[in-house]
Amino acid sequence: MDDLLVVGGGPVGLATALYAARSGLRVSVLERREGSVDKACGEGLMPGALAALAELGVDPAGSPIEGITYVAGRRRVTAPFRRGPGRGVRRTVLHDALTDAVLAAGVPVRTGVAVTLDQDDEGVRVGLRDGGLAAARHVVGADGLQSFVRGAAGLEGAVIAKPARHGLRRHHGVAPWSPTVEVHWGRRAEAYVTPVAADTVGVAFLTRERLGYDELLADFPELRRRLEGVAPVTSVRGSGSLRRRSTARVNGRVLLVGDASGYVDALTGEGIALGLRQAERAVAAVAAGDPAAYERGWRSVSRRPDALTAGLALVTRARLGRGAIVPLASAFPALFSLIVDEIASAATTSMPTETTS
Repeated sequence: MDDLLVVGGGPVGLATALYAARSGLRVSVLERREGSVDKACGEGLMPGALAALAELGVDPAGSPIEGITYVAGRRRVTAPFRRGPGRGVRRTVLHDALTDAVLAAGVPVRTGVAVTLDQDDEGVRVGLRDGGLAAARHVVGADGLQSFVRGAAGLEGAVIAKPARHGLRRHHGVAPWSPTVEVHWGRRAEAYVTPVAADTVGVAFLTRERLGYDELLADFPELRRRLEGVAPVTSVRGSGSLRRRSTARVNGRVLLVGDASGYVDALTGEGIALGLRQAERAVAAVAAGDPAAYERGWRSVSRRPDALTAGLALVTRARLGRGAIVPLASAFPALFSLIVDEIASAATTSMPTETTS
């Protein structure tokens, strides 16, 4: 029996498998989809995420990112990254790079859909739709916003009554006009423009409105002008709703990481960085034979990012608050730079190594 089964073969799930293999655990991955897994997201890897991937031996191709620029009409304010560049990376490119690393580490990746989960003192059994069975001493659920593992393990949080946000993303075949991630603030959405290659930018919208991509783009005249006459190179992909809660992150031998463990909003763009830190701590708890310790580890790495994201989401919920974001960032550049540095530095520090005297 394996020490660990990772349910979910997205970036955080694959990174969990790499951490486990590096820790000497016998690990396998169960993923419901075949091939490169795509997702509607901003595709900007913050410096912290890039550093964490490098520690795992993963170096995905992409376009350098020097900082974050907030844009509202003619107002612009930029905060450079203080701890090195980030990188814009197509989600499929990131997935392929992590998959190659997982396979090189000898970790089996199995295609299958989990439909049942039960556990006892010996381990966890996951029943598959095709009638098969996957079993391990522990399971990590890394299966995203609509996590099966979260619900099957009894960790589903209360339904969030307020309107949740969703995302739309498309790529355009044009050379990046800025070395930063541009966040355009509009009355109904934010638009995230990320350089992902020398000839491609990704544009992602986050919104509570049930509108199409072109309708949302019409709210951003400057961005619309830059993309006028530029052929899209991918179709529109959607994701949502973008709020989930879990009652806890551990139940017995089952642990949750990434979006499966709870998700507030994509405003700050640090989902991959945070998921990597959670994965590292989940594996450390399993390797130590104390999965319950992961709850403390999860809280320690998630508290500040969640508070930052929740606070920004609260401020921007009202139209007045949204309109004040860029003027405030312009008026208090040091504070804006501090917030960006907090976002950018997520995952730059690995777990401390315990020493004995």
